[in-house]
Amino acid sequence: MNSDRKARHVRPLVTVKNFNGYRNADYVKQVRELTRRYPGIRARPIGQSVLGEPLLALVLGAGPEAIHMNAAVHANEWITAPLLLRFVERLAEAREAGEACGLDAVTLWTVPMVNPDGADLAQDGIPPGCARAEELAAWNGGSGDFRRWKANIRGVDLNDQFPAGWELERERRGASGPAPQDYGGPHPLSEPEAAALVRLTREMRFSRVLSLHTQGKEIYWNYREREPREAEAFAGRLAAAGGYRAVKLTGSDAGYKDWFIDEFRRPGFTVEVGEGVNPLPLEDFEEMYKELEPILAEFIRG
Repeated sequence: MNSDRKARHVRPLVTVKNFNGYRNADYVKQVRELTRRYPGIRARPIGQSVLGEPLLALVLGAGPEAIHMNAAVHANEWITAPLLLRFVERLAEAREAGEACGLDAVTLWTVPMVNPDGADLAQDGIPPGCARAEELAAWNGGSGDFRRWKANIRGVDLNDQFPAGWELERERRGASGPAPQDYGGPHPLSEPEAAALVRLTREMRFSRVLSLHTQGKEIYWNYREREPREAEAFAGRLAAAGGYRAVKLTGSDAGYKDWFIDEFRRPGFTVEVGEGVNPLPLEDFEEMYKELEPILAEFIRG
């Protein structure tokens, strides 16, 4: 995929200009617009959030190799949803323009908004009429400011939900109940959002996966020496493409990338986008995307 965008003749639909944050309603609207403009983008429901919001997978390409990217697993990292959606748009545009973008060899499954309830909570606070209003306020220490909230609407950290060292991570985190972050739930995959990702992954048996988080400009690629031999070099290529650092992470379990490596013994990556304090400001969106696009393009090339 050419990054100079010479083939671009239309303004991007996926933008955050003039937005005050990025809610699930913004995401759903942009998905609707994208699928109208680009017939090559197929929207597929894979489940529902706790509050019944549809979890949408966007599918591009028709190659024999299935690969996967997801974003907005953590509520206050919602900016990763439009970042991934912009990349989906860029791929669809490139393919329509006849550019080489790798979609002849792969089918890309993306889930840009894994945690819609949490993303809205982190930006707008407790929704009107919410049955969990008193509990949410208590879990947030009595504060109405949810900007630091990472969990879903039930106070479960979705990236501590996966069955790969779940008990170890629970002990390490020390969170015994619902909280803004670090509580892994009553048991692995108790939350519909995490369970939906696992169902999709097991059904499609992806050859490699990548999950977007913020922040730090780092790429994590290993899990308890269970990653395939080529994973470290692959991570090095991804990092070099965007000016990030490939980091061998220790002392972490129960994440989506961890579970994928553990169950499939295939390459899995967590990409920590941008720098600063979460939630990262919308003003950084274009610069973050400029660095991220070549990383995601390299991931597609494999």
